Amino acid sequence: MSESAQALPASSARGIAERTSLGILVAISISHMLNDLMQSVIPAIYPILKTEFALSFGQIGLIQLAFQLTASILQPVVGIYTDKHPQPFSLAVGMGVTLCGLLMVSMANTYPMLLVAVALIGMGSSIFHPEASRVARMASGGRHGFAQSLFQVGGNFGSAIGPLLAAVIVLARGQSSVAWFSLVALAGAMILTRVGFWYRDHQRERKKANIAPVVQTLSRKVVVRSILILAVLIFSKFFYMAALTSYYTFYLIETFNVSVKDAQIYLFVFLAAVAAGTIAGGPIGDRFGRKFVMWFSILGVLPFTLLLPHASLGWTIALSIVIGFILSSAFPAIIVYAQELVPGKVGLVSGLFFGFAFGMGGIGAAALGELADWTSITFVFQICAFLPVLGLLTAFLPNIRKPRPA
Repeated sequence: MSESAQALPASSARGIAERTSLGILVAISISHMLNDLMQSVIPAIYPILKTEFALSFGQIGLIQLAFQLTASILQPVVGIYTDKHPQPFSLAVGMGVTLCGLLMVSMANTYPMLLVAVALIGMGSSIFHPEASRVARMASGGRHGFAQSLFQVGGNFGSAIGPLLAAVIVLARGQSSVAWFSLVALAGAMILTRVGFWYRDHQRERKKANIAPVVQTLSRKVVVRSILILAVLIFSKFFYMAALTSYYTFYLIETFNVSVKDAQIYLFVFLAAVAAGTIAGGPIGDRFGRKFVMWFSILGVLPFTLLLPHASLGWTIALSIVIGFILSSAFPAIIVYAQELVPGKVGLVSGLFFGFAFGMGGIGAAALGELADWTSITFVFQICAFLPVLGLLTAFLPNIRKPRPA
């Protein structure tokens, strides 16, 4: 039988591929919020753990290392495996692993047990991100940028809410109250079980339809070069974002003598702009192209980052809003562009880039903290202002057309 006879007719294949499942997209976004909420609780409770276990800052650093290693390095491994062997219910399993980690944190009475507990939470996140990104693409109905933005903005909200809940629940009631967050993991597992059924049925439908695989005409050399450029763009974005998310409040207090309360409010305003930019980046990429968004988001933010270290308080707040909105629009476009760059490897690409982004954020916060100790917070912002220059590398990325059926 010929290949054309074996494959599904183009119109029928397109009907399956372009079927948007908004309910699944909302569910996966909410799950991302719950996942990142639980992740952000761990750094927020470090003061309690330091007191409870009489830890040094070095031991706190090892806890963060254990968490980040499993949360970032394992993601590409999970992605590679699930590309070959899709696991519809692995999302719920990942939430279950996180649940176990949270319960262990609440009951831990030794430092090694604490390390294992946070490593489990990181492992749960590693299982979640690659497959969740795949589901977002599957449910997108061809609106890949929109789906990726909706998925990612859930994580933004979770990261913002987590420390607030930790302050209300854990800081007031102690280490054992971390167990309450296991209810969040349980809710996430229930939602993702329902998503898993949809994922399984969708896979069966595609298999019955015998949809032909997609092919990409770019050479291996071009693909590898493009992946490296995207990695540099992520480095630029997340190092600068680490400066703002980790040290913006200190910068405002030191430079303008604002109160801690006001500084936190201004940080929240910045994070709200980040969430808005994340929502906008994907749909703009769907309409005008991913490269346009990357040009605009990385290099386009340069004038504003250069101005920020020399601005008054009012202009600093305004510039931070513009920077947060523009810069955050890049990541959905980068993820979707990379998925189109390496068709058929959604899990690998998602795991690689989410893991790398998470790792760069952590490394950036640590490195910039050391730099601030040696120099000043102001100097950190002056140096980081030039990072968007790396956006010039976008010029070397190929223009990708939608892959054609094989």
